Amino acid sequence: MKVFLSLFFLVTVLYMSAQQQILVIPVDSATREIRFRNVVDVQGTKEELFNRCVYWLNDFYKDPARVTTLRDIQTGKIAGRHQFRIYYYDKDSIKHTAGMIRYFFTIEFKKNRYRYTINKIVLKSTTFVPVEKWLNKNDPAYNPRWDDYLQQIARYVYKWSKSLEEKMKPEKEEKPDIW
Repeated sequence: MKVFLSLFFLVTVLYMSAQQQILVIPVDSATREIRFRNVVDVQGTKEELFNRCVYWLNDFYKDPARVTTLRDIQTGKIAGRHQFRIYYYDKDSIKHTAGMIRYFFTIEFKKNRYRYTINKIVLKSTTFVPVEKWLNKNDPAYNPRWDDYLQQIARYVYKWSKSLEEKMKPEKEEKPDIW
């Protein structure tokens, strides 16, 4: 029983520390805009990768037809926009909604690789506030919660990209069960 409790405690601590890991917020040097971008090498034709991505869209988003603004197999490009909530905790550890984050994404396909980009990330309120504002700690309106909000965005994009990368892998060929 002690071994089980020790193992449970260790897993819990490792999970909590992974959740608190500080993730990098990539800022484009030319535009000064937060932009998450990666090129992933994976086996498949442009069309196969496009179709795998459509399957991923259907799994990841509740309403993929509404999320996507472009699906063009000829150019090998899918684009869209989506939003998600960010939160904060008050002094009594009660969770509150801090706002909605809107982002745009583009996924482009070539033979044996694809590239995804997430950018134009804004806080959706009565106006759209670019989240790059939260990077400025010298801003007179600076709020320490901004750092946590940026980390929530980075964690969301990390989850988004890992889900995409997993779905884009080619299916393993099943060997017939010969007996």
